[in-house]
Formats: sequence, structure tokens, C-alpha cells
Amino acid sequence: MDVQDDFLTVKQASALLGVKPATLYAYVSRGVLKSFRLGVGRQRLYRRADIEALMEIRADHPSPQQVAEEPAVYQPAPAANDDRTLRDVCLPNAETWAGDH
Repeated sequence: MDVQDDFLTVKQASALLGVKPATLYAYVSRGVLKSFRLGVGRQRLYRRADIEALMEIRADHPSPQQVAEEPAVYQPAPAANDDRTLRDVCLPNAETWAGDH
């Protein structure tokens, strides 16, 4: 396998993941992905294997758009508790919102 086949440019990696280049940079800064500097300039390369592994992880979790498309279920509280507080609200995929903190 050629070394060129082992690495992807920012444009190639972001296209495969379906994200903007800024998202790739965020992944690197958060330690989700590692990048490699090409020469003296600012160009970065990403290991194809790392991008493919990230694609598998992302396939297991819904995208923010998919989560947003699922409607929240609202059940109004009994009239006796008319303090305008929402109760018994189901937020789809809420456990994935916070991430690992």
C-alpha cells in the first residue's frame, strides 16, 4: 500500500465524515482525532484508518439533526399544579447530549 493511500487531506477527510474542516480541527483539539503536519506549512494529514474508525463510531450514534427531528413528548401537569413548570417531558436521546464529562 502506498503512503499516499494511508493518509487523507483535510478536504478528503471532511468529505468522508460529512463534516466541515473546522469540525476536524475541533476533533483534533479535543483529542478525538490525531493529525499529522505535512512539511513546514500548515497543511495537515489524517490517517485513513483513524477516519474510518471515526466513521464507524459516528454511524452508531444519531446525528444532531436526527435528534432534533424527533419530537419531544409533552404531557401537561394537572391543573392543581399550575405553576407553569413542565413535567413528564420526554427528551429523545438526552443521554447522548451531555457527552462524556
